[in-house]
Amino acid sequence: MNSAIAHPMRLTDLVDYQPGAVVSRVLLRTAGGVVTVFAFAEGEGLTEHSTPHDATLQMLEGTLALTVGGTEHEVRAGEIIHLPAAVPHALRGGGRFKMLLTLLKKPATD
Repeated sequence: MNSAIAHPMRLTDLVDYQPGAVVSRVLLRTAGGVVTVFAFAEGEGLTEHSTPHDATLQMLEGTLALTVGGTEHEVRAGEIIHLPAAVPHALRGGGRFKMLLTLLKKPATD
């Protein structure tokens, strides 16, 4: 994405669903973090994992079951949830869904 040209975009139009696949598009990558939009086909998800960084997950379309630290949450379009650093999480959709993930890297300390 060309950051020199700023204009409004509809997030849900930036990635298309593909059968049996997870499609992603990085919108912004800086030293401070990464913003990525995802489209998950029906039946797709992510197995349990963790990252050393805090993140937010914003649902754009559909619904997903998100497990964070052993607690399951249903996240629907228009909702946002915090994914704490180093806490295991996993997700699965009830159908196809789109989401925006904002990964926030911690600044380096001297």
